[in-house]
Amino acid sequence: MKIKTLLAIAALAVAPVAGFAQCSGERHVMSCADGIIYDAESGTCKTVTG
Repeated sequence: MKIKTLLAIAALAVAPVAGFAQCSGERHVMSCADGIIYDAESGTCKTVTG
């Protein structure tokens, strides 16, 4: 029973690190239709006025 418990604890300790490793260094770019720009503050596309 101790071996199973230790393996479970080890798996739970490593899981967050494995998840972070998959996303590190990636940059996602949002694209919007013509005449619309991406607003980083709101995280949405906004119509260009003016």
